[in-house]
Amino acid sequence: MKFYFEKKLNCGFEEAAEKIAGELKKFGFGILTEINMHDKFKEKLGKDFRKYRILGACNPAFAYKAVHIEDKIGTMLPCSVIVQEISEDETEVAIIDPYTSMKGIGSEPLLKIASEAGDMLKKAVNSL
Repeated sequence: MKFYFEKKLNCGFEEAAEKIAGELKKFGFGILTEINMHDKFKEKLGKDFRKYRILGACNPAFAYKAVHIEDKIGTMLPCSVIVQEISEDETEVAIIDPYTSMKGIGSEPLLKIASEAGDMLKKAVNSL
């Protein structure tokens, strides 16, 4: 089962990261967190790794509704977005499908919100 939406871009890493942040903003999502895995693996493990960034995207309206339905849903927020370098001129962007990740909770109202959020996230990726 595929649990994410993805697209490969013919551009550099930083350009791809800027593009997805801009597209997400158009759909009401902001970037709350940013984890640079390339730097963390080097710092903590002394290991070289390709450029790989995890962005924590959040749409406050969806998050607000979701927390009112299920107060522990914060364990699954924000929505993770990865930007990873494939080559110098190719970068992949992938975003979690919130519907798939929340299906196991068993809450129909929560799944409705997750579906709406997922539709927007998919549109953001597809518009790249």
